[in-house]
Amino acid sequence: MPNRTAGGGRAARLARALRDRLRTRRGQRRLTQAVMGVCTLALVPSVWLHQSADGRIRTAADVPARDVAVVFGAGLRDGTPTPYLAHRLDTAALLYRTGKVRVLLVTGDKSRKDYDEPDAMRRYLTRHGVPGSRIVDDYAGFDTWDSCVRAKKIFGVRQAILVTQGFHVSRALALCAAAGLDAYGVPVAEPHDVTWYYSSTREVLAADKASLDALLRPAPTFLGPREHGVERALASAGTEDGSAAESRPHPPEVSPATQAR
Repeated sequence: MPNRTAGGGRAARLARALRDRLRTRRGQRRLTQAVMGVCTLALVPSVWLHQSADGRIRTAADVPARDVAVVFGAGLRDGTPTPYLAHRLDTAALLYRTGKVRVLLVTGDKSRKDYDEPDAMRRYLTRHGVPGSRIVDDYAGFDTWDSCVRAKKIFGVRQAILVTQGFHVSRALALCAAAGLDAYGVPVAEPHDVTWYYSSTREVLAADKASLDALLRPAPTFLGPREHGVERALASAGTEDGSAAESRPHPPEVSPATQAR
């Protein structure tokens, strides 16, 4: 009991001393500086993410062409893509149709038998005109870092277009750059609804983990053996493109004499 009383007395004295100090201008100034310092440190990862993405965010119309687009998962609802994921897939299909990419690597979560993001993404894309032979599934894209590392180390992707929402694209670009990918990002526009505000706020917190991933470069949740799905899809794309070119009617040859007339 005496020890508790003495401890309580010391705590009370410290509390009174702190209150007295905060009543002074100097104490208030130090408190303000401390709060500002904490806030600044908390925002450093977010600033780093945006600086890493500088010049790498483009539109679907002006993004440089790449062989592969990486499409990140964004959740399922009753086995089908959520609206946010559907919008990512719509943009990926547009990139394919306009010749910006030749193969789509869909990366997501298949940690349970009743939850298969890549398969749902594949079904959606094929219904929207993308041939199944141009789609490659990554079943272990459990988070952004895992997806980036596996794209490079498992699927052999070196250059890519990343398809995701605007609030996520800077983090995706920064992490894929840390994983060794030369990438551009195409953000999908969304209305500023409750989901958008929630996701944007979450990105501030996710920036801390992203900065640690980029610094420490941990192994992904599941790495596994090398897969050649992207290589086969690109080879198939080359064969199909070549066949299509051969099947087009060739313009008639014009002899030099005819050209001179």
